[in-house]
Amino acid sequence: MTVTWQMIVELFVLGIPIACIARTVVFEEVFREPREYCKRRCETCRRVLERKFFYLFTCEYCFSHYITIAFLIITRYHLLFDDWRGYLIAFFSLVFVANVYLNLYSHLRNEITVQKVEAKVKEKEIERIDAAAPSKDVVDAGNARP
Repeated sequence: MTVTWQMIVELFVLGIPIACIARTVVFEEVFREPREYCKRRCETCRRVLERKFFYLFTCEYCFSHYITIAFLIITRYHLLFDDWRGYLIAFFSLVFVANVYLNLYSHLRNEITVQKVEAKVKEKEIERIDAAAPSKDVVDAGNARP
């Protein structure tokens, strides 16, 4: 079987919802309570398998694997081969693409945060300079000739 453009486009398109779901569940406020529960359980469970199971819900990379499995079942997407090997290759390819998206999003979000902080610093600097400079009316009054 040959790889078609459609398969490549599907790979990059399917990576988007996988990344969105993983990011939302692991970081957003909507899922804070279940995430905190899983975090407590992964730290306090006695059995290794239980700890690892709950850890998967606190790590975006790990959770993207679960989401990818669900998407493979729903879409029956495969790469290169029509049998189980195609699903295996698709699984790791989708996880990779989704995590590229997650890393790009994190990087972009950090850049935006840095720019906001720099803008606030510049605003405060301008306010400080404006407050320290004498007003224009005082300067004009001092330069007036009799």
